Amino acid sequence: MMENSNNSQHISHKFDQEMESLRNQVLKMGGLVEQQIAGAIESLQSVNAAGAEEIILRDHKVNALEVTIDESCTQILARRQPAASDLRMVVAVIKTITDLERIGDEAEKIAKMALNLAEDDAGFSSRYSGITHLGDHVRQMVHDVLDAYARQDVDAAIKVVRSDDKADEEYQNLMRLLITFMMEDPRRISEVLDVVWAARALERIGDHAKNIGEYVIYLVKGKDIRHLDLDEVEKDILS
Repeated sequence: MMENSNNSQHISHKFDQEMESLRNQVLKMGGLVEQQIAGAIESLQSVNAAGAEEIILRDHKVNALEVTIDESCTQILARRQPAASDLRMVVAVIKTITDLERIGDEAEKIAKMALNLAEDDAGFSSRYSGITHLGDHVRQMVHDVLDAYARQDVDAAIKVVRSDDKADEEYQNLMRLLITFMMEDPRRISEVLDVVWAARALERIGDHAKNIGEYVIYLVKGKDIRHLDLDEVEKDILS
């Protein structure tokens, strides 16, 4: 009996190590994605072709991490057959890395728009400052949701989910402004369209950060809050 007990403890300890490794891999991927967002926005604002190309080339690192983590999750599911909270952890990881990979894709799109502006010898006008505000907001969302994931902080995750409304509002305001610019000066339509697509990519990054916030809540509370009223959810899970 003692031998069986020791063996069970060994298996449990090994499983805990695997789960901690999984968590650290997700945070590593998140850190890389944060760098991609920051670099993409900077290359757009400065119309930096070299910086944009670097972001595009680095996207494969994000993709490779997604594949590695996904394989680790598959192995854990096959060998450990986790239950309850451990199963939620693996499911949350699989969902989170999918959204992180898509955030990386959106950062790459922004870098490509910066490259287009550079190739067209177009500048980043001060009248596009709205995209800077939107970029700052969604970058903070990604940072905050990764912090919430690391600490399994439900309250912080809910704040990120709520803050997506502000990202959507900033995006809509920016779109109205950009359409006005195109109507006022049709010669700059191509340039403004590049900014439009970059703004759309930023709005999508906010959506993916919101998704990750929902996964954190699912992980900690075991509750899927998608399509639910957030006020009611907050009352229910934080009371």
